[in-house]
Amino acid sequence: MLKNFLGNSPIWYKYTIISFLIFNVIFYFTLGPTITAWIFIAEFIFTLAMALKCYPLVSGGLLAIQVLFLNLTTAKNAYHEVAQNLEVILLLMFMVAAIYFMKPLLMFIFSKVFTKVKSKLALSLLFVILAAALSAFLDALTVTAVLISVGVGFYGVYHKIHSSNLDLDGDSTLDRKQLSGETLEQFRGFLRSLIMHGVVGTALGGVMTLVGEPQNLLIGEKMGWDFIEFFKQMDVITIPVFFAGLLTTIILEKFKLFGFGAKLPEVARKIIENYTIIEDENRTKKEKYRLIVQAIAMVLLIIGLALHLAPVGFIGLALIVFQTAFMGITDEHHIGPAFEEALPFTALLVVFFVIVAMIHDQHLFKPVIEWALSMEPSTQPTMFYIANGLLSAISDNVFVATVYINEIQASFNAGELSRAQYEKLAIAINTGTNLPSVATPNGQAAFLFLLTSALAPLINLSYGKMVKMAFPYAIVLGGVGLLCVMYLL
Repeated sequence: MLKNFLGNSPIWYKYTIISFLIFNVIFYFTLGPTITAWIFIAEFIFTLAMALKCYPLVSGGLLAIQVLFLNLTTAKNAYHEVAQNLEVILLLMFMVAAIYFMKPLLMFIFSKVFTKVKSKLALSLLFVILAAALSAFLDALTVTAVLISVGVGFYGVYHKIHSSNLDLDGDSTLDRKQLSGETLEQFRGFLRSLIMHGVVGTALGGVMTLVGEPQNLLIGEKMGWDFIEFFKQMDVITIPVFFAGLLTTIILEKFKLFGFGAKLPEVARKIIENYTIIEDENRTKKEKYRLIVQAIAMVLLIIGLALHLAPVGFIGLALIVFQTAFMGITDEHHIGPAFEEALPFTALLVVFFVIVAMIHDQHLFKPVIEWALSMEPSTQPTMFYIANGLLSAISDNVFVATVYINEIQASFNAGELSRAQYEKLAIAINTGTNLPSVATPNGQAAFLFLLTSALAPLINLSYGKMVKMAFPYAIVLGGVGLLCVMYLL
């Protein structure tokens, strides 16, 4: 039985999960539900950290079932959390699949960018700025899905050449020999650093606008701010943080700190460049036509999301229909693979919402909120920013923002807060949940999506490596954001 339990996971990991399940029952009856709930959070974070040993849906799912079994939350309350986040679930199901059909176009564009832009620093800044700009008008998960598609596609090109008997650079040495060992590790490091710059860019852009992150919409709705008003309210913090983020990118790349700085090996650049030239020359009329359809779909995607014509998931579903219809993809087994990437993560997110429901039902964050509200009005924004930042690093930032904004709305309605103070606290909550939460994959859904994606094992991106690479950004973005809240708000 133990051999089959959790499959190929290490034996120590299997014993750890079994011991969690046994001791949780003992903790519940000896320590009480509140402390046990905090233990469950620590255990769930552990399963996320071990994502490359065992997909967290399996081990984390066992913990979630036990949470329900011990009545730390109910299935009804977990369902309520899922219902509140239905838009995110629809996005994952349909938008990621829509981007799957755009892969050839993304590869066509980015293979040119990767080989033509020689400077790694320029490429890194391009990724951060592009991801930030897109996230300000689209949403971080969609942009991350694009980054993952580009990463998987580009690695696929490398692997295709690596598995062949080609000599694309004409130096009488097989390309697969030149692309092995040290070159492969350097290539992985190159991709890893670019993708991490990109996902941090999604946080930099996402915090700025009403549509950048799900919690922004919620906060904007409560405060009665439109797109322009939201941007103006936030810019006193978000603009300095954005430029601090760009400066961090430059320093990390220049001095090769925290796992950044790896360049595309010259031999790999030359071989991939020649490969893309051959691909362009051999492209059939049908393939060219499909690229045009994908380009039109990309334009429709940007228009649809920027103008908010429908929920993001619905736009994704419409683009799946558009692309498959006009590219002539009508077989179920050709459409099915588009959904493979996101559905395991969607299931993991539902498991995560069980943990979120437990946090809500056990009032785990209530003491922190009460402590922050008991402070002097002048220090409240700073305390809210810090409390939000810390809690967002261990829990979902959308949930943290929801809990906090509801609490301060209740205080405002009760006449305990002035309108000016209410607005300051709303700004502190928005920036507090968006900026320091890049510290771990737990806080940002986009980071968690990347960690559990097909790309992570290809580029050796583990939980620990992700935390290490995000650390300088978390310190700078969180720190500059805090200073802005203290002195500029």
